[in-house]
Amino acid sequence: MSTQITTSHYDLLGGEQAVRKLVDRFYDLMDEKQEVQALRKLHAKSLRISREKLFLFLSGWLGGPQLYVEKYGHPMLRKRHLPFAIDASQRDQWLLCMDQTLDEQVDEEPLRQSLKASFAKVADHMINQP
Repeated sequence: MSTQITTSHYDLLGGEQAVRKLVDRFYDLMDEKQEVQALRKLHAKSLRISREKLFLFLSGWLGGPQLYVEKYGHPMLRKRHLPFAIDASQRDQWLLCMDQTLDEQVDEEPLRQSLKASFAKVADHMINQP
């Protein structure tokens, strides 16, 4: 009988430091890109709390420490995003920033494509407006 060892996306990315770098670049792009200003306006003026919450969430979602769950409980992503009007345009803006971040920071094509596909599924699930 053979056992298969699977390495998490968290570890493949490079752990805590890499996830923090990914989150910081993502939110930097949200501040910089004119074409995502509708999405940016859904966030507080300071992105400090958003950065920290996304880092905590992604740590666990990517297969690392369940930091978000330990601090806040189950993420309930859709429920937590219901107060915000999210349509296909906001989804596309979010993915524009995340895809660029992944393009810049993830060298391995299969890992980058896997992450893009996973993020797209989550982003689709957040849509709550026609």
